[in-house]
Parts: sequence; C-alpha cells; structure tokens
Amino acid sequence: MLLDAPLVQAVQESGASAGLVFLLPPGDSRLHLTVMTGISRRIVAPWERMRLAGSVPVTDAVRERRLVWVAGHEEMARRYPRAALALPYAFALATAPITADGTDWGGLALLWPGSHPPDLSPREHDSLRACCHHLGLLLQHAADTGHPVLPGPEPRIIPALRTRAPGAAEALAAFDFAERLPEGACALDLDGRITFLTATAAELVGATVGELRGALPWEALPWLRDPVFEDHYRAAVISRQPVSFTALRPPDRWLSFRLHPDAGGLSVLIAPAPTDRPTDRTEDGPADLPTAADRPADGPGRSRPAGPAGPSRTDVLYHLLHLAAALTEAVGVQDVTERVANQIMPAFGVHALALTTAAEGRLRIVGHRGFTADVLDRFEGLPLTADTPVVRVLSSGVPSFFATFEDLRRAYPEAVLQDDMAAWAFLPLIASGAPVGSLVLAYDRPFPWSPQERAMLTSLAGLVAQALDRALLYDTKHRLARSLQAGLLPTGLPRIPGLDVAARYLPAGRVTDIGGDFYDLIHLGEGTAAAAIGDVQGHNVNAAALMGQVRTAVHATAGAPPGEVLARTNRLLTDLDAGLLTSCLYVHLDLAEHRARMASAGHPPPLLRHPDGYTEVLTLPPGLLLGIDPDTDYPTTEITLRPGSVLALYTDGLVESPGGDIEEEIVGLAGHLARSGPPPMETLADDLLHRTGLTSPRGDDIALLLIGAQADDDGGTAPGTGRDTPGRDCSDG
Repeated sequence: MLLDAPLVQAVQESGASAGLVFLLPPGDSRLHLTVMTGISRRIVAPWERMRLAGSVPVTDAVRERRLVWVAGHEEMARRYPRAALALPYAFALATAPITADGTDWGGLALLWPGSHPPDLSPREHDSLRACCHHLGLLLQHAADTGHPVLPGPEPRIIPALRTRAPGAAEALAAFDFAERLPEGACALDLDGRITFLTATAAELVGATVGELRGALPWEALPWLRDPVFEDHYRAAVISRQPVSFTALRPPDRWLSFRLHPDAGGLSVLIAPAPTDRPTDRTEDGPADLPTAADRPADGPGRSRPAGPAGPSRTDVLYHLLHLAAALTEAVGVQDVTERVANQIMPAFGVHALALTTAAEGRLRIVGHRGFTADVLDRFEGLPLTADTPVVRVLSSGVPSFFATFEDLRRAYPEAVLQDDMAAWAFLPLIASGAPVGSLVLAYDRPFPWSPQERAMLTSLAGLVAQALDRALLYDTKHRLARSLQAGLLPTGLPRIPGLDVAARYLPAGRVTDIGGDFYDLIHLGEGTAAAAIGDVQGHNVNAAALMGQVRTAVHATAGAPPGEVLARTNRLLTDLDAGLLTSCLYVHLDLAEHRARMASAGHPPPLLRHPDGYTEVLTLPPGLLLGIDPDTDYPTTEITLRPGSVLALYTDGLVESPGGDIEEEIVGLAGHLARSGPPPMETLADDLLHRTGLTSPRGDDIALLLIGAQADDDGGTAPGTGRDTPGRDCSDG
C-alpha cells in the first residue's frame, strides 16, 4: 500500500488511463508487476514477470536508465513487435526507471488512450519523473529501515476512485432509469465480468440476469467467442475509446453493441441492429479486422461484399502467437522458413512466400514456398541496383503493399506479371537496426490491407527478422563447426585386442555444435594402449582449436609415463599462452599385466567398476590444470584392471547440473554404473547418457569414454576382484 498514493497521483496528474509499478528485488534479474490501476490483470498477465534482459519498454527503461516513450501501435510494432502482437490496440505508453542513490528499484509504466498526441507533454513528463523519484525514495527508506517492499505473489490492484458515492435512493433511481431504457444496458468491470445488466439486455442476448451476472460475456454466450466481444472489450479498455460492433445472435438476430470505457470498467448498450448494419467501428474510424461472425450469411437478396474475406482476429492471433513461440526455437534458415510459412500463409490467406537476403551485391533467396521455379530463377542473383520492389525494400527499409497489379504497375511502370499472383506485400526484415533481408508475401487475388493488418504484418516482420538473423548466424557457424570438428575428434576408435570400448560426444547446445571436450584411444603396441580425455575451457572455435592442439600433443607423447605425457603437454600449452585452461586425464593400459597407470590435470576422477559390480570413484592426485605453471609435476597412480572391469572416463558436463553438487553427481553416476548390467560398452554408454535425460542440449559439452577389459585369449580370468585401489564404494548408489 506504500506505493498506492504516488501511483494514483501520477495517473491523475498526467491524465493517464492506467499505471503500473514494477519492482526489481535485490539479487533478482526479473521485474515483478507489484501495483497497478486502471487496467485488467488479465490483459497484463504476460508481463507480470519479465527478464531484465528482455526487450519490452519497461525493461529497456530500467536496464538503460532512461525514459521510453511509444506514441502508438505502429511505433510499438516497429520497436517492440512481440508486445505489439499481444496488444494490437491503440494506446500510448511511457516507461521510466525507479532509482535512488544509484540503486535500481524497478520501473513505472503509464498508459494513455490511443487519441494521445504523438509527443509526451511537459506536464506528463514531470508527473512521470516526480512519481519515479517519490517511489525511489520510499523504497530506499523502507529498505534502510529493515522493512523492504517486496513483490507479493500477485500484483496489488488499486480500484478506480469514484467522484462521489450515490445514496440508496439515488442508486435505486439509477436502476429504474436503466430498466426503462428501450435499449439493453449492462456494466462490466475492468476484467470484463458483468456487474449489472437490465432485463432488456438479458432478453436481447437470450439469457437470464442470474445466468449472466458475474460472468464473462464471451464465456456465458458461446456466439460471442469469435472474438466478437472479448477483442472489442480489450480494445476499449486499453485504448479508452468507445467501440461499436454488431454480432449475430443465432439463428438470425443481429445485435448492436456500444462499449463506453472509463477507469472503472465499461458501460455497454445493446440494441437490435438494422439489416443493413454499419461496419464495426470505433469513434475515430474503422475498427480492426472484421470477424466471421460479423459477416451476414449469404441468402436471397444479399450479395457478398467485394474483395477477400479477412481472417478473424482469433485466427490471426492464434497463428502469430504460435509463430512467435515457434521462432524462439527455430535454428537454421530452412527451419525459419518452414515455421513462418506454416503459420503466416493460412493466417493471412497468403498464396506464396519468399525470404531474401543480400550477399556480394546481389539478391539471394534463402527460403520460399508457393513460388514457381521460373519466378525464383528470375530474381535469384538480381543486382541490388535493380529497380524492383523486392530490392528497394532491402535498401530503403520501408514496407510496400500493392493491393492489385495495377498498383504495382503505377509504382514500377516496367513491372511484368510473371505469375498468377494478384497482390503483394514486401516487408523489410530489420534486426538490431540493420537490414537482414526481406519477406515477400504474394496473394492470388486482390487484397486491400487495412491499417491494422499492415501493422500486424510489420510486427510479424520484426519477429521474422530476429529469427532470420539468428538463423543466418547459426548456419554460418554450423558449417564452420562441422568442418573444424571433423578433424578434431576421432572418426572411430581403434580395435584393440582385449578391450571393448565406446565413446560419446554431446555438444552443449545448438549454437555451434562445437566445444573443447575431447577423448582419444591410442594403440601403442602389442598388449599396450593409451586413453585420454580432457576439457578445454569455452565453447567456441578458439576452444576447439586448442583442443586439437592438446589432443595432438598427447597423441605425440603417448607411450611415455602418464605424468611425463601431461608435463610435456602442459609446457606446450604454457608456451602457447592461449589464455584457456584445460583439464586432462591420461591412462596407460598394460593389457598383459591387467594394470593401468594414470595421471590427472585437474580432471574429474574416473570410475572403476570391478567384475563383481563393486564400483568406486578413484582418488587421484588432481594436479594443476594444463597451461598454468610450466614446472608442474603430475603424480602417477597405478590400479588393477581385471578382465570384466569397466573404466569410465568423462568430462564434467556429464555430472554438472544447475544448483547441483558435483561430488554428489559423481557418486550418483558411479551408483548408476554399479547397478548397470554387463552389456557391451556401446549399450552401457547410451544407458549412462540417458540416466537423467542428458541427451537434450545442456550448458556444457559431454565427452564419455568407456573401456571394458575383456578376458584373456585362452578364456581364463585372473583370480581376485582387483579391489586393491583406493576410492569410494558406490556399489549401492
């Protein structure tokens, strides 16, 4: 409640229609919606928790410590396409940071009706600044006195203030007045629930007062769900402008609805609509996309309006919101093309689609659907000096819409109709202020876009631009990573008599598919082999290149005592001064004597499962990481490796999890290895990776090398279990 008064004062003094306070708790990286007034929580629910690193007006204001002003929906579509898709209504917005003594406490957001002038007035600016200053001082004082203001589980909603409270007699007179009106009347709160309605209103919509009071109209009356009522309710609440529309009450009764909003809710007037009803509108002009329910059915004496029937907003938003979610997971240009085409073409009645970029002064088509090969061939490689709409949109960054070929011909007199298309939209794809490419949409019939449809397509282009920018980068890195990785990791493990081996490598994620983890198995000679596993710090090309050098160095010195192999490799890395630390574990295998000698440079300890299933975490002197001190010594430990034993070497990606204890994870891995049966190493490797779903992308690479000691050629097995090595017993998990 401490924050109520400053927020209400700011809303009143600035003439804003709604206000919201977001807090940034200490140590948190998210803004929490804490106090709000003048708007429904249902509408702002997607923004109750926002990452500070996200790109919406209030996070930008807090992160960059500046005022952010968005004058209208078209500007919102250009600058914040995701927010514009979720709130495709007319409103203005200002956000500013709440700070005190250099501490960021959160942010303030004020909304104005869509009729607001394009600039913030000095009075509005002063009210916003004063409120932020006041809130900052209150929050700082509360924290200094040991009573910090923290977000609650739900935002606090300040109800609208009434100018006066009616008495009982006056309230009854108002009720009688409403009941006498020839029109139906009802009142909605800011959440859209019916708080009052007259008997006439209930009769007109075909329900009783008891059934409707307290209900959401679009839930209580199924014929208002598409989205005849809810969408207009949201538009009225956010834009604070009256909205009128008509809807068909089945089977054949048209009703007119007029919504009048204020800070406390909406008053709705309902009346029978004439047969030749007006188009849905707001007080300032045409409303947004007409819905299927708004259009009368065909019948005798009724002609279908000319032009294409626009999609309902429900259909459009369904596809666009699905697209927004799908694009966050898209990798690669073809993946982006598929997701865009799958969602946009049915939503907007698009017949063909193409994604283009520019490379080496020419147009490149990187994805398409619906266009013929002949058309694509004519435009692929087109010089960027050509006077065509697809090239001009790349250079100018300004979208172009041509409802007919005649419109296109007027803008480009030399244009030739090269396919069966009849309308085109050319949208620039701009990410981080720079052009990435263009999106071309083609229709097989004339398509006169409304201003709202153009704004939606502009928002769409912003989403696609960000996804395409990431996809182009991903494809470039992916090609580089694949070619580099092919020469760094073994293409296969050598066949060594007496050993059953298996190896796995999983990249950290889908960014580059490359990292610094490596493994190796080296056949040294009759009855001897060497194994190595390591992890170079980082997940980039530099880490991978250094990994290749480390692996080469180990391979070149293999056969020497393990401590000497690591010491030589360490001196090489120190001389290179690569700035990246490297862990490594090297094992020398004497298959004739059933012995293994090993040394570690700061690498996770290996696991040893004995023939009877007893499993231990081997305790080795850790040694310094490679590349720190050129004079470091690496002690060698010797163990028994009896036939039937399994030696497991791995990198920390296999045993690290957010918030987990790595030592506990290592013991858990050993326990899982102990409980596993005696399958071939290939099967066992898959089992270890699947133990906790580790095949999904993780924060670190995973390398795993399993070495199974097989029985002697004569089939004999040396006596004993080989439990002569120090370690932790993990047989029971």
